[in-house]
Amino acid sequence: MFPRAPRDAALDAVWLNTAGGITGGDTFQLSAEARPGARLRLTTQAAERIYRALPGAPGAMTTQLSVGHGAICHWLPQETILFDAAALTRSLRVDLTGDAAFLGCEALIFGRRAMGERVRDLRLSDRIDVTRDGRAVYADRLRLSGDADAQLSRAFVGGGAGAMATLILARPNAGDAADTLRAMLPANAGASAPTDDVAVVRLLAEDGFELRRSLVPLLTHLAGAPLPRAWMI
Repeated sequence: MFPRAPRDAALDAVWLNTAGGITGGDTFQLSAEARPGARLRLTTQAAERIYRALPGAPGAMTTQLSVGHGAICHWLPQETILFDAAALTRSLRVDLTGDAAFLGCEALIFGRRAMGERVRDLRLSDRIDVTRDGRAVYADRLRLSGDADAQLSRAFVGGGAGAMATLILARPNAGDAADTLRAMLPANAGASAPTDDVAVVRLLAEDGFELRRSLVPLLTHLAGAPLPRAWMI
């Protein structure tokens, strides 16, 4: 929707949400390529919603991003809201070439706390893979099944959190950003640098509003520019 590329700035692409929400049996695929030297920033019109699914096949979302030599890609979809009895299988694969740079954010909200919602029946499988020149540099796997609210209430799982996010920075010397990121994080978050070229942040929050309050300054810092207008609180 309305891709725009102001002079000397990244191309902003905002896509419409998938059919107003995803339920069991739905299948969606998205692919995008930033060719060598290009700058691409991708976001969504609004938060994605994963609705109640009948027993059977879950909803499926597959995203494939390719980033060429010298290119920059920012993957900044807004939050995914999971409703009670939701079923979702989701994957994100990012293939980087040469010194390509990638900044990505995936945020999950387990029911809207302000609406009194709790997710007590969930089937979620989520995976993220990042490669550089065909070599794996980051892999993330998340699986929650059953009473998500009870599991997230456990001290060493979510500590009562109702929302979470993962930030990934993959670029040359990305690991140098880890100390700066730690200084910006709330108490219920952490940053690590598994390799010199990858930095990762994981955040937990009571609800989506508190999560976004932490995410916006972090993403603005890492992107070096204001976030897309759709991200305004």
